Amino acid sequence: TLDVASEVTVLPEHSNQSFFMRNRLSKTIVFYDFEGKTSFGMSVFNLSNAIMGSGILGLAFGMANTGVVLFVVLLCCIAVMSAYSIHLLLKSAGVVGIRAYEQLGNRAFGQPGKMLAACVITIHNIGAMSTYLYIVKSELPLVIQAFLGKQVITGEWFLNGNYLIIIVSALVIFPLALMRHLGYLGYTSGFSLTCMMFFLLSVIYKKFNIPCPLPGHNTTAPNSTSHVNVTCEAQPFTVNSETAYTIPILAFAFVCHPEVLPIYTELRNATKRRMQCVANVSILAMFVMYLLTAIFGYLTFYTAVEAELLHTYSKVDSLDILILCVRLAVLVAVTLTVPVVLFPIRKALLQIFFPDKPFHWVRHITIALSLIISVDLLVICVPSIKDIFGVIGATSAPSLIFILPAIFYIRIVPEEQESLKSRPKIQAMCFAALGFIFMILSLSFIIIGWVTGKSRSGGGH
Repeated sequence: TLDVASEVTVLPEHSNQSFFMRNRLSKTIVFYDFEGKTSFGMSVFNLSNAIMGSGILGLAFGMANTGVVLFVVLLCCIAVMSAYSIHLLLKSAGVVGIRAYEQLGNRAFGQPGKMLAACVITIHNIGAMSTYLYIVKSELPLVIQAFLGKQVITGEWFLNGNYLIIIVSALVIFPLALMRHLGYLGYTSGFSLTCMMFFLLSVIYKKFNIPCPLPGHNTTAPNSTSHVNVTCEAQPFTVNSETAYTIPILAFAFVCHPEVLPIYTELRNATKRRMQCVANVSILAMFVMYLLTAIFGYLTFYTAVEAELLHTYSKVDSLDILILCVRLAVLVAVTLTVPVVLFPIRKALLQIFFPDKPFHWVRHITIALSLIISVDLLVICVPSIKDIFGVIGATSAPSLIFILPAIFYIRIVPEEQESLKSRPKIQAMCFAALGFIFMILSLSFIIIGWVTGKSRSGGGH
């Protein structure tokens, strides 16, 4: 029974938030969730799939431009900061009984905070979806061409990337995007991660089958603008003109924050500690995968590694069956990641335009279809929008990782629980400041690249 000093808050069904009871005297919150049905393992698969991005193909290039020791230190720091950022999100959610990023913004700063969070999530994830579909558009025709033994593309429709992304979107992405709950995608996320494990094992295997330097190749690195001789020795520390670009790319290797609260909502026996364990296991798994991919990719080609690792293997043998299978596996992995990335966008749009409406299938399907059609048209009609996505990534990624979780935490956690001068609040302030520094540095690097005429092809989530 509830005493007279308690209140029960009931939230709209579509918001996937918790029912909770706040006792006015003790100010403690007890959750009364609808029953989460997603297991711990499936939640790990979904969050790991959200973390894993196309940037894994550029990590060996990053190591070549920072050195082994500096790369490992940076990757460790970023993994720890990502786990801390998720801790801030979960702590804020626990204080107010909300499990939606946009509603945390509303609680912290009112309607402007809600709109800011929703817009940042939408822009960032649309950029991520477009990146994945660009990979499908550029890589799938080449894979089909190689499997058919064709030396040149002869104009058939099944070798046209524009047609292929429409087919992939209609037959694979759209049906998966119709799932009502994110937990159902745990199986496809697990298969996506299996494909990336195949990619990793192939990178390790190729390390012992490809000589260095590559036979018949120039003695300069193909990606180098300064004509540095290719060396076959690992460098612990490297500083060159590319190092400054590599650091922001690494900083965004663990972006998964829009998906954290939806996954938390659907987790079985959900508690803050259990969800933090999901996050820690996912981050650790991706850290190991990132590190092994970077090390063995780098130790295969050293300074000759290109911005996209698979292109470097193609220089050795463009018809290598194993590498063709790896490229196909990577295509499958990024395709199955698109529906996971779409879920937070739909949730953000629902929070903006239909904040008090119950779940409705027509609305659910229409938003998914509109998003997929919009992103497909963007990828088909715009030949190169790397610079636009660069600006979006430089602003939205540090906002999601550093700035928003920190300022939400500072505003939401009451001062009687933690004062502004307490160590947790001061750490959060420093974390937000670090996010602004990353944003300024990233935008500066992009502007410098525009001014000097350099075009960045690596990185991205």
